[in-house]
Amino acid sequence: MSEILLLIIAAAVVWRLYLWSRAPHDAPTRSVALCLLSAGLSYPVAMPGGTTGIDTVAGHGTAKLIQNVLLLLTVYFLMCFYLYSADGPAARRRARWEAVVVSVVAVAISLAAVTVPHREFAGSFSTADMSIPQIAFFYAGAGLYLMYALGAAGRWTARYARMSGRPHATGLWMTAIGLGAMAVACAVRAVFVAVRWSGGTVPDRLMAGVAFWLVVSILLFVAGITYSAARSRITATRLWLRRRRDHRRLTPLWQLLTEVYPENELRPASRGLWDRWRARGVHRRYHRRIVECRDGLVDISPYLVNDGDPDLLRLEPAELARRLRRAAATIQQGSPAPGQAVPLAVPPEDDRDADVRQLIAVSQALRLTA
Repeated sequence: MSEILLLIIAAAVVWRLYLWSRAPHDAPTRSVALCLLSAGLSYPVAMPGGTTGIDTVAGHGTAKLIQNVLLLLTVYFLMCFYLYSADGPAARRRARWEAVVVSVVAVAISLAAVTVPHREFAGSFSTADMSIPQIAFFYAGAGLYLMYALGAAGRWTARYARMSGRPHATGLWMTAIGLGAMAVACAVRAVFVAVRWSGGTVPDRLMAGVAFWLVVSILLFVAGITYSAARSRITATRLWLRRRRDHRRLTPLWQLLTEVYPENELRPASRGLWDRWRARGVHRRYHRRIVECRDGLVDISPYLVNDGDPDLLRLEPAELARRLRRAAATIQQGSPAPGQAVPLAVPPEDDRDADVRQLIAVSQALRLTA
């Protein structure tokens, strides 16, 4: 499971770095790329194999220090994304000041970490000896900065959510709540540090509850930042599936019309197998088939007009399908057009979807009368 998650994180990092390479001067894009890069680097460091390897080479506690510094950089670049997106010209100056703050915090916790014996720094948050001032400062300093940065990011996200409409607002509110919950968890952990540093104890059940709260808030944050994209992708996939289906359902009508008017068949942009499945190719083939069917109906319509006939627009799809087959046979015999072009299979609604439904109804009728 961890390997799959690592691959997903790596793919997201590579994709964002690619987008950054396409727009190297776009500050928000750069901030997101560096945020994901920092988060992506912190994950393998936190894994048991990564922690053991780094600690073996550089000493116990080094992996923990690197992980915490990378987490500081992650939330710093997340905050920079909002700064560059919201503050405009003042963003660069504010980002520099925030860079100074995170640098001071990173240097301070690093000095605190290297001034204690490795064996004292090797434990986790729940087992660390907070009576040692350096260890207490390490956890409190990192936690308070995370609280500040996550709280600021959550506040900006909530502001964007109030200005946005659905579905983006839903995802932004989930993200804001997740960020706020993480900030609260960091604040509570800082209180735990203060209590333990002063000689008090914190029940294990309470620490486990805060840890669970932090996991839930992270999951909510991840769900929020992916909500809009996931919903858009689901909508796009549903449209892709519907247009592939409609393209196939138009085949009987399209085949009949292109057999008698082959010149109406438009030249495809590509005949490759990949073009039949990718979204752009499916949409292009769908719209091209509609145009080809409409052009063919215009050309064949004079052969459907007879003296005393009712309005062709009122014909049921089944009757229109029978007349289309007779007209195709007449055209193949070389008979000239007996009249002028008239509208065929035009829906009452002035809507593209209604137009396609009308064409599909005639095409399905042709399939049944084959």
